Amino acid sequence: MRTSIRTLTTAIILCAACTAFGAGGGEMPNRSAGMGSQTSSAPSPEEQARTLHNAGVRAVAKADELDADAARQSDAKKQAKLAGKSRNTYASALKKFMRATELNPGLHEAWNYVGYTNRKLGNYEAALTAYDRALSLKPGYPEAIEYRGHAYLGLNRLSEAKEAYLTLYAGNRKLASQLLAAMQAWVGEHRGNAAGVDGAMVESFSAWVTERNTIAGQTASLTREGASAAW
Repeated sequence: MRTSIRTLTTAIILCAACTAFGAGGGEMPNRSAGMGSQTSSAPSPEEQARTLHNAGVRAVAKADELDADAARQSDAKKQAKLAGKSRNTYASALKKFMRATELNPGLHEAWNYVGYTNRKLGNYEAALTAYDRALSLKPGYPEAIEYRGHAYLGLNRLSEAKEAYLTLYAGNRKLASQLLAAMQAWVGEHRGNAAGVDGAMVESFSAWVTERNTIAGQTASLTREGASAAW
């Protein structure tokens, strides 16, 4: 009798275990070689592009900090060292953004940063090409308009820089003021050291910048800050 009870109990336990396993209560057994093993799917090109873009943005933030730190240095050696680190970091970020655009050619934010990093490296023509691509994908993209305005300044294409400012002024006063500040810096750098730019042109541009600064100050209370959220 006891033997029968033990046999029955063992059978019940085994049956319960089989039921639990069949319902997914434990790890799945390995499939046969013919079935293959299940693996997680690889990230899509779009997901890879976004990851690279975000990594590039972090690198740009670091490079910007190094660049600003270099500008504050009075010691020439320290300044050169920090500037070199900044340049290398911009170059590293550029590679990430370029790869992101290869994986997702429609990623306008990445094209914008291709322009930004190229501009920081002094590659102004390449920067303009990238900004134009970003704007073709997203017409009116304010960040690309501002950054392109900086590139125009780098190439001394002042009429186009003015046009960029006026476009921003009509729709995004915050970015317009940033570009205007860069224009003021350009005037300061070229006064007394025109570097191939006609002195009269520098003074004419200076007068225009001063006038626009006055207008912006007079109308500041009549507008609200434009949207400039980062992606």
